[in-house]
This record gives sequence, structure tokens and C-alpha cells, in this order.
Amino acid sequence: MQQIRNFSIIAHIDHGKSTLADRFLELTGTIEKRKMREQVLDSMDLERERGITIKMQPVRMRYTKDGTEYLLHLIDTPGHIDFSYEVSRALTAVEGAILLVDATQGVQAQTLTTLRTAQELGLVIVPAISKIDSPLANVDDVRMQVALLLNVDPASILTCSGRTGEGVDELLNEIIKKVPPPKLSTEKSPRGLVFDFQYSDHQGVIVYVRMFDGKIKKGDVLEFSATGRKFTALDVGTFSPTPISLQDGLDAGSIGYVVTGIKEPGLARVGDTVREYGSKAAPLSGYAEPKAVVWASVYPESQDDFTALRQALSRLRLSDSSLSFEEESSGMLGRGFRCGLLGMLHLEIVTERLRREANLSLVVTTPTITYEVETKDGKRHTVYSPPQFPEFGDIKEVWEPFVSAEIILPLDYLGNLLPMLFEHEAAVESTETFSQERAIVKVVMPLRELMRNFFDKLKSISSGYASISYELRELRLADVARLDIYVADELVPAFSRIIAKHRADEEAIAAVEKLYKILPRQQFATKIQGRALGRIISSRTLSALSKDVTQHMYGGDITRKMKLREKQKKGKKKALANAKVNIPSDVFLKMIKSE
Repeated sequence: MQQIRNFSIIAHIDHGKSTLADRFLELTGTIEKRKMREQVLDSMDLERERGITIKMQPVRMRYTKDGTEYLLHLIDTPGHIDFSYEVSRALTAVEGAILLVDATQGVQAQTLTTLRTAQELGLVIVPAISKIDSPLANVDDVRMQVALLLNVDPASILTCSGRTGEGVDELLNEIIKKVPPPKLSTEKSPRGLVFDFQYSDHQGVIVYVRMFDGKIKKGDVLEFSATGRKFTALDVGTFSPTPISLQDGLDAGSIGYVVTGIKEPGLARVGDTVREYGSKAAPLSGYAEPKAVVWASVYPESQDDFTALRQALSRLRLSDSSLSFEEESSGMLGRGFRCGLLGMLHLEIVTERLRREANLSLVVTTPTITYEVETKDGKRHTVYSPPQFPEFGDIKEVWEPFVSAEIILPLDYLGNLLPMLFEHEAAVESTETFSQERAIVKVVMPLRELMRNFFDKLKSISSGYASISYELRELRLADVARLDIYVADELVPAFSRIIAKHRADEEAIAAVEKLYKILPRQQFATKIQGRALGRIISSRTLSALSKDVTQHMYGGDITRKMKLREKQKKGKKKALANAKVNIPSDVFLKMIKSE
């Protein structure tokens, strides 16, 4: 126990976390050099392509210092705000954390949020500056930023390069020196915290646990405290970084895996406690049900793939408990699923995995958030999608979730930020200078506005230098309405969305103009209308396809042509009686995509 060190790495996206982990694995001899590759702990293709960590990965390393062998357990965590709950559970499983800051970018907003979580949990923080080999590195300025942030001596902050390996051994020695070993447990009954899990076709759900009390061995009968589900440990082991079975089992203070054999979704959850079956031991604190932040409908392009989509979502949920979904149907798009997700990146990852792993062609609607609506009859409804939103005349009051956000950006771009904040209904709470060249702006704004391309616009106005982190706040009164789009006097639910009332005119005009440009012309004149606040705000008419049906006629009396035109007119009138506009799936995709 005295020779065990459990730690994690706190860093913003693309600050060199996974590369540093690679050097640790090399230095400790956990992986032979000939088997080494970049981002070795990022196992998904999506992670390797984007250069981000999506799924956290624990690893056990053996390291000898001054004749003593140490067991080092590292948990490589995601850096994105969408996965902040999983990161908080992973931080609960360790005693220390490396605060890794990129020498070319400095402290970012998400780093601050994760650092605060680590400090609240009482973790020992070991600060380090990465990418010092880069020609763009500004080590002295970043060192001062970190020193001010942690209130420490700038000289105590280590520097390293994950690419060249410079300073990595000093950092590992600092971990052994500063991070305390796990506290000794006198409790014999096993208790372990689930900080992540994955699914295997053969073994079912495999939970990643940090043992706090007792010992878990192969064959032990265990249970999840939150769901009460009983299971037998089919295998117990650790990661180096490939799974290695441990015959002696997992002791208190260790980090490893337990194979449950469970093949049902929703039973394994991050933050749950694994304990002995029938045990009266209290669950470990901090468990929370994952709450969906955004909602989006996912439909197969071909209705023949509906069953395949359901199976793919069920399979995905076995390894991602924060994904929720329920069946729904649309007159235009057919049957699909309404999915609850943690944020925009989570939505992107889920849809991309569905496309790749299940080989599905999908139509994904515009992401929305949850509203609380009180109607004039006194009833209160929770609304997950725009088509469920009551009619304008029936609404008494609407509440929407707000967020507090922290934006870090260079002082030169502050002038660009303020008009953008006004446009997105954000109220500035405070602005402070973080270092000589950077400011932290704290704002409160509607979650709806954060989802309206806020991230992309922020990067655009700051030339990519700004970063943002946010956390959900309470519900507040909202001044919003539903915008509906009608095509040939028929409502298209997939195009409906919730907008701010003061922007109703510009949103309706923009939506109608966009559809007017991309909708294929029909055999008849097609009216496109935007309706909000109980009235039609914008309207355009798409002219009918026309064809000269008499072009093949040469000579003869004019009455020949007149007869044919009359026949055509009757046929067109008959067709118009049953006219229905078929909107191609690519039109839905173009309407959903932002400019």
C-alpha cells in the first residue's frame, strides 16, 4: 500500500496529455519501444483522428526508484466539458493529479473547471508545463500564469516535453514524492468505485473500479448499490495497458477491472459502488444520475434501417450510460429516436459512432434543450422537442435552463467578445485580468444561446485563442416562442425550433429563404411560410416546373394545341387535389446544418 501512487492528468483538449502518458509508459517499461505508437491509450479510431480523449483509460505501471518498486496507477481522462461528471468520478479514484498546461497556449477555461473539482476533492496538485520544445513556447509567461493560479513559487513548476521525453522522469519522481499513498483500510467487506466501464460481446459489461475497502477476487458474488443488480466476478485484473488477470484479486488502494457478465443496458453506471452481495456497507459518496443537457432526434435515411438503428443505440448505451433514447415518429421522416445527450461534442461522437460502427445513414435534427412550460389552464409541462411546444396562445409562462460560463481570451479580443455576448443574451458578471495579456470573463446566459453556434463564433472572433467552460444553473423565465415552417400549407415538424421572440422576424425570414433556395421545384407552385407568435411572418412561393407540351407539334390548326393545353390543365388540376411535397433527406440535412 505504501508503494502505490494513484494519479490522473488534468489538461485542456490538445495540451499533450495522451503524449505525456505515452512517455510514462515508455519510461516505466510498461510497453516495449517496438510496440509503441502515438496516443497508445486512445483506443478508438475517432480519438486518434481528432487527437482528443473520449473514453478514459486506466493503466498500471511499475517504476523503481532508489531500490524501491512503486505501483503507479494513471487514469487518462477526457478534457472536454461534456464529460465533466466522468472526469470528477475519475478524480475521486485518485490521490493526486498533474496539472498540465501547454507552453504555447497557457491556462484554458476547461483546465480551471477541472482543477477546481480536483482541489475540492483534496487532491495533491503537481503543476507541469508541456510542449517546451515548440518554437512557439512561452514558458516564462505560462509559468507565471500557473504560479498565480495555484499560489506557488514559479520555480517549483516543472517543465517537460511529451514529444522528446525531456523532463518526464523528473515529473514521475515528483509524483512519487508528493502524491500520498492510498489510506489504509481496516474494513474487510469489499467496496469499489465505478469510474468507467466498457462492453464486450463475450464478457458483457466490464467495470473499471478503484478499490477503497477489502478485496475482490474472481468468483466473488457482488452487487451494484444503485441498481441492486447481483453478479459474479468472472474475471478481475488490471491494465498494463492491455488487460491482465490478477489471481490474487484487487486489493484496497488498487485500480483495475471486474468482468460482470451483464449484457443489459443501464445497469452499470459511472459513480456507482461495487460491493459484496447483501452487504450493508454504505455506498461511496458522490453518485449522481447523468442528466441530458441537449436533445436531438435521430432517424435512419431508409426506414428499412429502423431496427438496425435501435440495436446500434442499445449497444452504444451498454458502454455509455449517459446516453438515453426513446422511440418517436415524424410524418416526414418516419420512425426514429429522441436522444438525450451531455452536450454538442457528445452528440457528434454518438452520431459518428452510429455511422461508423453500424454503417448507418442518418438524419439528425437540430439539437434542442428542455423547457418547462405552464399553459393557461394552469398545467406545467416538460418539453423536450419543438413540436411538443404548446401553441403561442396557450402559453402562460416558459422557463429555460441557464448556465454560468467562464471565457478566457487574450485582452486584444475583448472588444470583439462584448457585442457577441450581447447578441447571445449573456450578462457579464465580472471581468478580471488573469495575466499580463489575458482576461477571464464570467457570464450568465441561456443554455439555448450557448447551443446557437456560440462555440464556433467564439473561436472565430478570437482567432481560435479563446476557451470556454460552463456549468448548469437554475431555470429562469424565458421569452421564447416556437417557429414553424409550412410547405404547401402543411407543417413540417422537423423544421420547427424554439427561438427568442425578439428574433422571430429575422429567424423566420432566414429559414424561409434558405428552404426556398434548396427545395426542389414541384409540378405545382409551392408556398413556403414561416409562422411564429400566432401569425405568418415570412412567405415565398416556389414556382412550378413548366414544360412546353406542344413543342412537338408542327403546322396544322391552332385548335390542336389548344385542345392539348386544356387536357394538360385538367390533369394538373386533378394532380393538385392530391398534391403532396416530398422533401428529400438532403434538404433536411442542409436545413439543420448552420451556415
